[in-house]
Amino acid sequence: MKKTRREQLSVRSRGRGRANHRAASGGGGGGGGGAGAGGGRGRPRAFDVDHALDSALNVFWRKGYEGASLDDLTEAMGINRPSLYAAFGNKEKLFRRAVERYGRGPAAHACAALDAPTARGVAERMLTGTVALLTDPRHPRGCLMVQGALACGDDSACVQRELAARREAGVVALRKRFERARREGDLPRSANPADLARYVTTVAHGLSVQAASGATRAELTRVVRTALRAWPR
Repeated sequence: MKKTRREQLSVRSRGRGRANHRAASGGGGGGGGGAGAGGGRGRPRAFDVDHALDSALNVFWRKGYEGASLDDLTEAMGINRPSLYAAFGNKEKLFRRAVERYGRGPAAHACAALDAPTARGVAERMLTGTVALLTDPRHPRGCLMVQGALACGDDSACVQRELAARREAGVVALRKRFERARREGDLPRSANPADLARYVTTVAHGLSVQAASGATRAELTRVVRTALRAWPR
């Protein structure tokens, strides 16, 4: 049946109304995506998470957990606070991510040292690797694991405990490696694996403090050589 002129106009009007509603609500596929790409309201802008995390690590490494303000972090990471919270949760979670990245990256020598064929080789690789890290001009002086949260207020006590637990886990890993060395005859029966693990860790932490105070690579290397002279034979 042929529609009257009035009916045709009514159908066209309803069609235009539906189209205008879709446009206003962002229902059109292309329109909605364009707003997001431009950083629409309430949506954090896109950024390189790995690069931002490296930047945060550098700030925490230089300033420690409490010394690193949110302004310091967002400026270094090139993002705003909503983007930081959306990607990492909060400052504490960001710090934990940075510590994990530190262990897998700049401080990876600590785990790699455990693969040395002898117990003395483990200690030597651990300590020489520590000196290399601490005196690398590309990095801040000192060790994030040692100095990241040595002095903290009550609000940051959980971060302090977290780092202490990670440091103790390193001692345990060394102790187990030295226990194996003693079973295999690489260490004398009189050697105490727990004491040796604590000894190597203490020297490594002392190197960190000295490096942060300005000690040179040559000076720290001599400390390592002196420390290894005490190794049980």
